[in-house]
Amino acid sequence: MLLEPDAEDEVAYELCQLLGRAILPVDTAGDPGTAFFLSHPAGEFLLTADVVAGQAQRLGLRPSVTEPAGVAGGSLPLADLPTGWTRDPQVGVAALPTRELHGYAAGHGWRWRVQPVPAAVAVTADDLAAFAAGPVTAIVLALGVGGDGSRPLEVAVERAVRDGDRLRITAALPAGYVGAPVFGVRPDAAGEIGLRCLGVLLPAEAAPAVEVQSVDGHPVATLDRVLAALPGGGERRA
Repeated sequence: MLLEPDAEDEVAYELCQLLGRAILPVDTAGDPGTAFFLSHPAGEFLLTADVVAGQAQRLGLRPSVTEPAGVAGGSLPLADLPTGWTRDPQVGVAALPTRELHGYAAGHGWRWRVQPVPAAVAVTADDLAAFAAGPVTAIVLALGVGGDGSRPLEVAVERAVRDGDRLRITAALPAGYVGAPVFGVRPDAAGEIGLRCLGVLLPAEAAPAVEVQSVDGHPVATLDRVLAALPGGGERRA
């Protein structure tokens, strides 16, 4: 669904209020990325793009996502966790069971205070079919990269189009956004607007020539495919 600008701003604001604490910065050996908590019937996971997980070194610990204040420190070294990401290069996404993260926190005297994205708002195959060729409003909730190296919470309101069994954001996004959740809306049978998590933002690449807008953009690994691969599948690496 393509929203009016005022409605886009309202949805973006509500997303920050509802799910701002689902988002974590990921420090890597290369370009930084974003990860987010997902609540799934099989458990809770931290999701990011596979390319981010492959180089991930530390998770940034934003003050708003841990308690009590001042105990957790600034980051969590991923090498300190017993196991690593479950990676699925075909889908382009990696998942980390959060029992590892909760165990680490408990062992260091603090706990997580997060707002996971609920699997109930995951986009479905029917939702994607209803999007047709697009464009639809796509709202990316990510942690950018400030000039001083800080990772501020940011919102990008863009457009998405169908790209085979994926979606594609039709714009290049700033550093730090890869791995972030992408959201949209769809009216239900009663005409009420419902939030959908469209998927995980993947690295930018050139758009196929067959698209109407032949521009660089970011593929989105749709969340219906991601959920189908949880909790198993992929390649487990430390």
